[in-house]
Amino acid sequence: MDCENKSAQIKSFSDVTEFHGHVCPGSALGYKAAEMALQELSATKSFDEELVCIVENDSCAVDAIQVLTGCTFGKGNLIFNDYGKQAYTFFNRNSKEGIRISLGNSFDMANLDPELGPLRTKVATGTATPEEKHLLPQKVQEVAEKILAMDGKDIFELEKVSIEAPQKASLYKSVPCDNCKEMVSEHRLKDYDDLKVCIPCLIKIKEENKE
Repeated sequence: MDCENKSAQIKSFSDVTEFHGHVCPGSALGYKAAEMALQELSATKSFDEELVCIVENDSCAVDAIQVLTGCTFGKGNLIFNDYGKQAYTFFNRNSKEGIRISLGNSFDMANLDPELGPLRTKVATGTATPEEKHLLPQKVQEVAEKILAMDGKDIFELEKVSIEAPQKASLYKSVPCDNCKEMVSEHRLKDYDDLKVCIPCLIKIKEENKE
């Protein structure tokens, strides 16, 4: 499959925006990361679990990755490690290839528009003028477009990695919690005395016993 045909199968940024709800630089970064991954791994959108993505943050970028790659929490091929890093590891089960894409030290969004950061702060803190509030969406759109126009390799560091294939998603039956009686996936039940309880109930019981 040539690069042109692969590119034709990649979802557009407008598809990401429809899913995410608005345009933002974060979703643009996720788009570039996912685009790189699909091209480097000679892959297309995963309709089952052909692709796996391990994300190290829960930012806007992850929405773009879900749209382009088909890696989702529901299918079990999107794995979240809460490390606070703009880094994403992709694994192709068919080719057994893996790559890690991480935001490069040389990339600084402030260089794309030095006014955006301060303007966002003003709007967030309620100190922006009406004109500044009106200007913010335009600035955000412009920065997102600049990111989309960049070569992904000018944004991210890319390295090939060798990882063990993540276990495919498992199906578990739901059973009632012995305390609250709500249904819970059996593998998430916790032992407490002679009870099998859900995690919220376990936390609540332990807090009550401290009093």
